[in-house]
Amino acid sequence: MILTVTPNPSLDRTYEIPDLERGEVLRATGERVDPGGKGVNVSRAVAAAGHRTVAVMPLGGAPGALVAELLAGERIEVAPVPVAGATRSNIALAEPDGTLTKINAPGPRLTAPESWSLLAAVAAHSPSASWIACCGSLPRGLTPSWYGELVAQAHESGARIALDTSGPSLLSALSGRPDVVKPNTDELAEAVGRPLATVGDAVKAAEELRSLGAGAVLASLGADGQLLVSPAGTWFGSAAVAAERIRSNVGAGDASLAGFLAAGGEGPDALAAAVAHGAAAVRLPGSVMPTPSDLEPAAVLVTADVPLDRALTEQGSPR
Repeated sequence: MILTVTPNPSLDRTYEIPDLERGEVLRATGERVDPGGKGVNVSRAVAAAGHRTVAVMPLGGAPGALVAELLAGERIEVAPVPVAGATRSNIALAEPDGTLTKINAPGPRLTAPESWSLLAAVAAHSPSASWIACCGSLPRGLTPSWYGELVAQAHESGARIALDTSGPSLLSALSGRPDVVKPNTDELAEAVGRPLATVGDAVKAAEELRSLGAGAVLASLGADGQLLVSPAGTWFGSAAVAAERIRSNVGAGDASLAGFLAAGGEGPDALAAAVAHGAAAVRLPGSVMPTPSDLEPAAVLVTADVPLDRALTEQGSPR
């Protein structure tokens, strides 16, 4: 079972539009309403792959009730922590060339008792979890040290923990030695405080995160692929996706993490699963998560011969 923790879940509305024109009335060609949040998407991808998952999250108001209802429809066990504030609603505008414009609401402010209840809910389900995936931004009311507390709690229970967050929340949790961290290029650049122009730059940045406490670093490099830097070695994985097949990159990184964890969470085979899941996700609308039939493993290339000098298409820069 893979346990996910989403401190700031959302109700996500994605509209497919021909073109984004400011100040104009836009007519959508497609619309989806999905439960959102990075950990939520990991659970959705795990469930779509046929594995058991439990999703822990704070939920409040009508949007929170709808999130729980939608997840139950996807055969996901929800462990809700009731909160006074309403769960946030986000909007995404997807253009045919894959460009995505997102409007993310801040979400409710959690009280100290609600924060403790969230930690308690994770502790209650940790004993049966093979992995705990803690993902996304922290809501108002939780300090950056909250993820560090969660990492320490997970290790006390004997569970392995994967962390997908950024900024102070990521850095403050590294001393707790999370088993895997999953930054994208910009988040990796932000963590080390310098631009990343090549794959080699990303490797060096990942090694720095490992020196600070991360067990392994699974880095999403956008269209260039993914990088795994771990105690067992360093591998680079890629899968070309034709531009005309790209529909939305919402949740692609979350699908990648789900594929990685479901495949064991270590080594080149898990990296190949991560790349296959991410490539499949961008070919689907909104934040639809791929099923096994959507995967194209033959199109994935994983190598230990990392192309260090390759320039990154989407170069990372500190925010």
